[in-house]
Amino acid sequence: MRLVRHPVLCNYYVTYRCNARCSFCDIWEKPSPYIQLADVEQNLRDLKKLGVSVVDFTGGEPLLHRQIHEFVGLAHDMGFITTLTTNCLLYPKYAEKLRGKVDMLHFSLDASEKEVHDKGRGVACYDFVLESIRVAKELGERPDILFTVFRENLHDLEAVYRDIAQPNGLVLILNPAFEYNAVDAGEQLTAAELDYLSAFGKRKGVYLNEAFIQLRKDGGNHVAAPVCRAASTTLVISPSNELVLPCYHLGEQKFPINGQLFDLYHSPEVGRLVALEGRLPQCEGCTINCYMQPSFAVEINKYFWQALPSTLKYNLSKGTWKRMLAR
Repeated sequence: MRLVRHPVLCNYYVTYRCNARCSFCDIWEKPSPYIQLADVEQNLRDLKKLGVSVVDFTGGEPLLHRQIHEFVGLAHDMGFITTLTTNCLLYPKYAEKLRGKVDMLHFSLDASEKEVHDKGRGVACYDFVLESIRVAKELGERPDILFTVFRENLHDLEAVYRDIAQPNGLVLILNPAFEYNAVDAGEQLTAAELDYLSAFGKRKGVYLNEAFIQLRKDGGNHVAAPVCRAASTTLVISPSNELVLPCYHLGEQKFPINGQLFDLYHSPEVGRLVALEGRLPQCEGCTINCYMQPSFAVEINKYFWQALPSTLKYNLSKGTWKRMLAR
């Protein structure tokens, strides 16, 4: 049973450029412009009309955009739940300007040792993560640690939790790695490793969407009976001010927005692609977290019930449920 029939999330790519070179991502390889404030203002108004409640300003590295604090502040003031994930190289520079404007601020950290984390990110950013934690806490911010989980760093969860997340009173978000296009996420987690991850996710101060685990055990999305609702739950806006469908990672078609996002989303051309969500050949086996998370939230099925406890746990810990109810 479908609970919500309008989009709930916008993944707003401020630029595809990045100052890191992560091995599990290809976004940084793309040439890219930067989004414009006038477009953001108009698009946010249309997103509000479409029923979107969460805007994730993403990239690339979103802090490469010198106006990022203006975008996040505008969305926050309009009543959106705002999210932003950073590798922290630029966070100390922008921290004061971002203060109080990001509801869910994520600092990426994939290892407890500097050399290991920096190698995976292709740039020396470990020290910047620790410095960003210090700066954020001084400003009264409550960032999360976003740990992207691979087979090779699964053993390091304990140390990051014990030595970094818990002493600083930060939520540790477990983000199981996923493959897309030609990007290789390495060997997939075994059933036993998924069980370990699931158990770890039940600890105090840890967030793991349990439905991510079940989806991987089920072999991902299946085109014959898709669980993915990417195109109907999530609007993807490119740095060139295009609506990307059915999702960023497939990017089958791009539609220039030209100040008409609301009308464009309701156009027959977009409607045809929305109807194919989860059913394209490339959708078979997909486990991309950023589209599955909203998919699990809008339709009552087994994934909905598995995702619900951890989602409530996180939102209660962050206080974002108050802003959602206020809408």
